Amino acid sequence: MDSLNVVLAVDSFKGSASSAHVEELIAKGIRRVCPDCSISSYPIADGGEGTVEAIIAALDGREIRATVQNPLGEKIEASYGLTADGTAIIEMAAASGITLIEQTPENALSASTWGVGDLIRDALNHGARRILVGLGGSATSDGGVGMAKALGARFLDASGEPIPCGLIGLKTLASIDCSGLDPRIANTEFVLITDVTNPLNGSDGALYTYGPQKGIEPSQLAELEPWMEAYANLLEEVVGREISDLPGAGAAGGLGAALVAFCHARIERGIEFVLDAIGLSEAVAGADLVITGEGRMDAQSANGKAPVGVARRAKERGVPVVAIVGSRAEDLDGIYDEGIGLVIPLALEPMTLDECIARTAMLVPLAGESAMRAFLLGRECQKTPGVI
Repeated sequence: MDSLNVVLAVDSFKGSASSAHVEELIAKGIRRVCPDCSISSYPIADGGEGTVEAIIAALDGREIRATVQNPLGEKIEASYGLTADGTAIIEMAAASGITLIEQTPENALSASTWGVGDLIRDALNHGARRILVGLGGSATSDGGVGMAKALGARFLDASGEPIPCGLIGLKTLASIDCSGLDPRIANTEFVLITDVTNPLNGSDGALYTYGPQKGIEPSQLAELEPWMEAYANLLEEVVGREISDLPGAGAAGGLGAALVAFCHARIERGIEFVLDAIGLSEAVAGADLVITGEGRMDAQSANGKAPVGVARRAKERGVPVVAIVGSRAEDLDGIYDEGIGLVIPLALEPMTLDECIARTAMLVPLAGESAMRAFLLGRECQKTPGVI
């Protein structure tokens, strides 16, 4: 048998294993079937968890650690990536993520993106002149005000006093002073990586769409939305351009809007940007098989999530794709239409999520073995006359 070339491009199994670790386990299973198989691993992400890992692995970057504020103002350590050409890769969730605090109504009003500004400032101090910001997994709904404060902007009430941090501060916001904004921002390229297309305001905006999962009571939304609308109007007056309706402005509780307004950032689709950055299309072009996957695959996965982004590129080149997933929905017709030929869930028998996570090191290699055997079976069927 000729040596086979398999490309692994798997998203992280959140709460269980990183993208790189899942790929290591899949490779272990593949080698049980094809010891001499050539396996190329490409950790992937869509702007959320794993984005730093994916890009610095592909671009030979390094991890930088910094002391920042968490969403409630407490000091924590967070990390970001930095490449030799001066590109910094930041996951906003590292400093202002939903896993860092409890989701309560009180925290939802106080949670701030100040820590994201801390990371940006540290990247600038390290000489970064291009900063990529992944906007997934936020705990915040402050419109990015905290981030801008950390970079020198001032947000004042009618008496000229600084407003409190968090969404609650927008209630009394009367003016924005950008005169103290870090001057290095003007000479830095900012790129926002997100698959969220929500605007800042409205029924599909930052608060109505994502506020409840961050602890905001649904009954509060009608009261809070006017605060965000007033902020958007003021923001547009200060920067002289429309922000509120921009697709992606509502990402990360409005952080997208603030980065566009204060840092002149452009918004890129998450998974497509990452796949371009790591050179996946070139790798897929020479592959016999592509294996992708994620923690759970459902109908929403067809809306641009990482595995479908991978599958589309493989489909263009006629390369078969298998997805290994922690769990799957019953109806995956949309997934198959995008180029994924087979979905292999991890569970071998009825088990809880915790049990499945605990057995990741055993289950993932078995799934990798199954994927390879299915691929080889398909090749044999193609060689047999009369077998389709």
